Order: sequence, then C-alpha cells, then structure tokens
Amino acid sequence: MASINEITFLGLVFKGTRIRWSDKAFAKFKQRVKELTGRSWGVSMGYRLAKLTEYLRGWMGYFGISEYYTPIPEIDHWLRRRIRMCYWKRWRYCRTKVRELTKLGTHLRTAISVGMSRKGPWRLSRTLATQTGMANQWLKDQGLLSVKDLWVKIHYPATAR
Repeated sequence: MASINEITFLGLVFKGTRIRWSDKAFAKFKQRVKELTGRSWGVSMGYRLAKLTEYLRGWMGYFGISEYYTPIPEIDHWLRRRIRMCYWKRWRYCRTKVRELTKLGTHLRTAISVGMSRKGPWRLSRTLATQTGMANQWLKDQGLLSVKDLWVKIHYPATAR
C-alpha cells in the first residue's frame, strides 16, 4: 500500500490532482533525443529531422496529457542547440562554417571569429554567430518541431495556430 503521490504508472506520476511525467521517462526522452541528434550519426539532416519529428510527435502524443509546463521551453532551447551542434559538426571545415554562416546572415567578422575557433561544437552552438545565423525561424523552416507548440496544441486546441 502506498500513497498516490508516490506511485509511477506507465511513465506518469500523479501529484495531487496533477499528472506529470516521471523522472525516469524524462531521462529516457533525453537519451533518445541525444541518440537522434548525435554528432557522429552519419545521416542527412533531412532524415535526422524526420526521425526527430516522428519521435517528438509520439512522445508528446503520450506525455502531452501532463500539465507540467515548466521544463517545456527549456526542452525547446536544448533541442535547438542540439540541432545547431549537428549542423556545426556537419560543416566540418572552417571555410565551410564561415561561408554557411555568412549565407545565413551573420556578419563576416563574427562568422570568421567563430568559424576559426577551436572550441567544440556543443559550446559553439550557443554563440551569437550561430544563433543569429541559424535562427529559430530558420530551424523551423528546416523541419525542426517546437515542443512548446505541440504542448500548446494539446492543451489549448482552439488558440493553436
């Protein structure tokens, strides 16, 4: 016999009258996203984004009943950073990084300073140059889903775009 606040059932935790996903289910989610956005997975970005979209839709379809909104914007930010890291790793050479960033609208001097950096892809995915070049709208146009938009569609279907 246990309190209802201590029970995890099918990846969901019941806290009073609220439903949340369990920590174990969230850890599995992050692990799977890390696999799909791994730097060394040698697939095209279109395939990677298609698989990620498929997984995100399925995960939100199941765990979307959760009323736990607090980590959703953080998940979105983390996903965008992971995808920026994948693009950065894919571009591989300094001249390619500079060329692609300038094509996307980053100033040449900023693109050169970041493109020539010896820092790792994860760290450089958070710089101003990569965030202005690979803006949120550009990532959305490439096919990246927003977890926040999926959550809003589930909880507020009339106001969703």
